[in-house]
Amino acid sequence: MTGFDAVLLSYDEPQADYLHTRLAHVLRRPVKRLHGVRGMRRAYRMTAELVDTEMFFLADGDFAIDETFSAGTVEPLADGVAMRVWQALNPVNGLVYGYGGLKLIRRTALREMGQAVDVLAALPGRIEFCRQTAGTTLFNQSPFHAWKAGFRECAMLARGSEYGMTDASAQERIDAWTASSEGDFASWAAGGARNGLDFARTAGRDPERFEALNDPAWLLQHFAVLHGELAVTG
Repeated sequence: MTGFDAVLLSYDEPQADYLHTRLAHVLRRPVKRLHGVRGMRRAYRMTAELVDTEMFFLADGDFAIDETFSAGTVEPLADGVAMRVWQALNPVNGLVYGYGGLKLIRRTALREMGQAVDVLAALPGRIEFCRQTAGTTLFNQSPFHAWKAGFRECAMLARGSEYGMTDASAQERIDAWTASSEGDFASWAAGGARNGLDFARTAGRDPERFEALNDPAWLLQHFAVLHGELAVTG
């Protein structure tokens, strides 16, 4: 077993307890947990204070790790690399890329993180994208969670990827999100994607307003404005 700590970062994901247990089983090590911290940037920074190793595995609260993932063969990050991201399968549109994927990340990089709406894009150092798929991002656990995923991702893609993705690649992902039709609550993810594009058009040039993408309370309120009582049940 490699000597990396592991953390699951959760907020309100319905299956987070189960996915935390699954992650520990597959990684074959205890997995620490940070839950319910408001403010995405603050939450990510706080994970660095939970661990005892410089590099550690970091998973979101809706990430279902593949049971064949072999943590024992994972190599440390090379000098100058702040984070490695494994791909995740998107259950509503079939995309496979870094969105929602497992990460190996440097504690010092999190402590020195700069400002970006896509929070981890502001790490000091290179980001390494691994071609291997490590699991599935199960964001589609309720209408609200599916909507939020599509809304945030497509708003950020429309504004311009902070990871250096080409405009053509970003558009391919936007097209897939807006056409989501597979799995649970796919129509909510597609609707969220369209709402996110509208938000990017109106708020993309206003950094303070665009930062609302990282505010869970604002996202829930915005969903309620657009979709009424389902914001409560979702």
